[in-house]
Amino acid sequence: MNINELPNWINKRYQKLLEEFNGKEFTFDEAFKVLKENFDDIEQQVKNILVEIKKAGLLEVKRSMKDKREKIYKLKELFEVKKVNSISTKDELINLLKQAADLIRTQVDYTFILLLLFYKASSDKWQKEYEEKKEELLKEGWLEEEAVKEAREPAYHAFNFPEEYLWENIRKEPQRISEKFSMAMKKLAEENPDYQDIFSQFDFFQFTNNSENAIILNQLVELFSKFSFREISGDILGDAYEWILKYFAPQKAKEGEVYTPREVIRLMIEILDPEPKKSIYDPALGSGGMLIIGHKYVKEKYGKDKADTLFLYGQEWNLKTLALAKMNMLLHDIRNFNFQSGNTLLFPKFKENDGIKKFDYVIANPPWNQDGYDEETLKKGEYWEKRYCYGFATKKFADWIWIQHMIASAKERVAVVIDTGAVSRGGREKLIRQKIIEDDLIESVILLPEKLFYNTDAPAVIIVFNKQKPQAKRGKILLINASKEYQEGKKQNTLSMENIQKIVNAYREFKDIEKFAKVITVQEARETDYNLSPSRFVSIAEEEEYRSVQEIKAELERLEEERRKVEEKIKKIFGMI
Repeated sequence: MNINELPNWINKRYQKLLEEFNGKEFTFDEAFKVLKENFDDIEQQVKNILVEIKKAGLLEVKRSMKDKREKIYKLKELFEVKKVNSISTKDELINLLKQAADLIRTQVDYTFILLLLFYKASSDKWQKEYEEKKEELLKEGWLEEEAVKEAREPAYHAFNFPEEYLWENIRKEPQRISEKFSMAMKKLAEENPDYQDIFSQFDFFQFTNNSENAIILNQLVELFSKFSFREISGDILGDAYEWILKYFAPQKAKEGEVYTPREVIRLMIEILDPEPKKSIYDPALGSGGMLIIGHKYVKEKYGKDKADTLFLYGQEWNLKTLALAKMNMLLHDIRNFNFQSGNTLLFPKFKENDGIKKFDYVIANPPWNQDGYDEETLKKGEYWEKRYCYGFATKKFADWIWIQHMIASAKERVAVVIDTGAVSRGGREKLIRQKIIEDDLIESVILLPEKLFYNTDAPAVIIVFNKQKPQAKRGKILLINASKEYQEGKKQNTLSMENIQKIVNAYREFKDIEKFAKVITVQEARETDYNLSPSRFVSIAEEEEYRSVQEIKAELERLEEERRKVEEKIKKIFGMI
């Protein structure tokens, strides 16, 4: 505990004792007399109050020189105690995380910062919940001992957090930090089986085998200990978590990990326009950003209570990444999610009625041009007949395999961001694309600008599929060339809200817009051999002025005459030398 974490009712008693004794030593009986007279506290309450004040570092205790059985107390004033800052704004928290990032640089796995943020926030939240409940029970007339026991009950907490593993208790022994955290991970996994896979993915013993890492861990713990997260909202904690993911995205891109820019996700979510009580599924979950922004969109549009009726589903093959996604949800104060681990293309985890489960909306940024999923491999998996009914691609490109799984999983609409080659390549991919176009499932293809992603400078396309196309859109596909809709940055381009709204408005209007959007028919798609590249249909280049051959010839003759005159002048100058 720290001075900022004392509940108000104890703080009032601390102030009264400070006023009464003014830096002088006092006995328990003297403290009891003051608190009984002013607050009508009973003896056991006073004992507990002194314990809590001592935990906050505001009370010194020693044995009496006259009688070793008697304790002598002396209060400290606030300025004598090392200050713990309470964080309540996004900027304050981001500043803390920048300091943490500076500590680790590229030496340490950045996911340990995410874990420490999650652990500290969860610990502080448990402490706050406990103290508020305890104070409430005491006011209702509960005995101190009973109130303490009741306030620890799991029903009052988001997590079941054994007190010995609260943050402040772990950091009391710096030399055993890694051991304590490892024990805590194991215990928290046992106490919270729903989130077992979060705590089981981080090994502090292995992490601190390197002596430098052990030093960095202690530095990180001390840095986080300077701040209290008690008053910080889930939105701010979640935004801070997302900030870490973005901050380390360039580094992780070099290692092959993919980070989807949040403005690209926002564009996809705006297009899908999810509603309360519906379900959203991300088969290539990653850190959960697609679903986080989906929830945020519904929250902004309909309110938090409605957003909490949105059902979020995801599958991720990497267990550590899955743990990060779950932490991301919990820090955003989102509980209505179901995430599973496994290989989506071979073994989908969400099933119903002897087939795969259907969701209202499906959204993903699957691995682009993924290798290793040919017909032979896919037929070793589950439900391949229903999922890959449009055909199999070559071993080198799984783009349309992912897309087929997404279509098979959808009740209504699908939005996928994928490599541009997916809408234009020939061979087996073209045959799959042809069948899907002929089934009138593609609603729109949106060409994005270059350099939006950290792992490639290449542009991407968003493909929107709709199983319930309205009559006015049937037999038609909207192609949007948004390649120039961006804000230029030093290394990466970004989409502004203005860029996003322009694209979304064009999608909703579903009509031709000069140099930006064009509605084509399925027949026109046939005539271009099912190539749906927006740049093929929507040119954004400035039109060149038409000039006849005679005009061009006359211009060349004029330039030649000028060249001849300049040459003669140069000869005259050299002749005078």
